[in-house]
Amino acid sequence: MLIRAKAPLRVSFAGGGTDVAPFPELEGGLVLNATINRFAYGTLRPRRDDTIAIESVDFGESTRIGEDDELVFDGRLDLVKAAIRRLGGRDQKSGGFDLFLHSNAPPGSGLGSSSAMMVALIGVLKEFRNMPLTDYEVAELSYDVERKDLGLKGGYQDQYAAAFGGFNFLEFHADHAVVNPLRIPADTIMELELNLLLAYTGRTRQGDHIIEDQTKRFEDKDEDALKGLREQKELATAMKNALLQRKLHDFGGLLHEAWTAKKRMSDRISSDYIDEMYDEAMKVGALGGKVTGAGGGGYMLFYCRYDRKHKVTDRLRELGARVSDFAFEPSGLRTWRADDR
Repeated sequence: MLIRAKAPLRVSFAGGGTDVAPFPELEGGLVLNATINRFAYGTLRPRRDDTIAIESVDFGESTRIGEDDELVFDGRLDLVKAAIRRLGGRDQKSGGFDLFLHSNAPPGSGLGSSSAMMVALIGVLKEFRNMPLTDYEVAELSYDVERKDLGLKGGYQDQYAAAFGGFNFLEFHADHAVVNPLRIPADTIMELELNLLLAYTGRTRQGDHIIEDQTKRFEDKDEDALKGLREQKELATAMKNALLQRKLHDFGGLLHEAWTAKKRMSDRISSDYIDEMYDEAMKVGALGGKVTGAGGGGYMLFYCRYDRKHKVTDRLRELGARVSDFAFEPSGLRTWRADDR
């Protein structure tokens, strides 16, 4: 018997205060995002012995942990080992297992793929261990493994998006998070899918230290960075209202404002190539756009006039970007069992 899980990736429309350490002047974080039909997948096959075998397609790595070996962090699939530790470690009662992990987007894509993978991983492990966890507990556990156990820099939103799925307005406070699911009308969702596109810049943001730079700017009380973050939080609310009120032309313009505000937070968020992509897209018919993650690379999201979207697509492809449509995904983490044949 195989235990499987999938968790959706997300696009982030607007928000701030979740990618940096909490500072009193930030007064919590607000984020508007939605999950899309790109997924992180995990499959667990129980073994008859106590060996743990792990294979990650995205990182091109595999490792085997023998019955007498410790779960040590040695740079080889440490995220997976940390999740296993958190959910029971080497539980002799349930025995060993094989893990196979893969996703529809590379790490550092800006679509929350690493955190979605962590959510999917926790999904298969909790089913294997028969642990009843709520969506909040899955998201919080995913955050703890990534940010606390391993000390990886990053925010809060990706774990909650992958666990809950759908359109969400997220509130992050000092000691808790609140997920507000949004009842976006079906015709609004279809219109968004028609007019939005994703453009892959061809590079990820690995090693760019964007989050560290943002944090330092907040610690130094950089006024421009603080202003950009406050503007993003205000825009998250404005964009949520635009979606609920079916004002999608306004939504496209607000997406442009969100990108302008985001760039205030660090000069590493954009690049000459990203600026060129954005400027050219706006010239030929985009109403607004932004990078979907911390910045520096990964995917860009554009909202276009319906009769100009093909021109935006053509121009971005001329610049070397890989452009694709997508659909929104209403469900979060899902687990199921399949025959092992």
